Amino acid sequence: MEFVREFLAFLGARKKYWLLPIILVLVVLGGLLVLAQGSALAPFIYTLF
Repeated sequence: MEFVREFLAFLGARKKYWLLPIILVLVVLGGLLVLAQGSALAPFIYTLF
């Protein structure tokens, strides 16, 4: 949790707010791949990429 707090402080101090949507999309896509890896939906999700 400290990493997230430090990262947000970095974004605020350096005014790099444009990085936040990119990071969020990457985290969501990574989470989707990890959660769907063992499910029956995996072949359909992999076709998106």
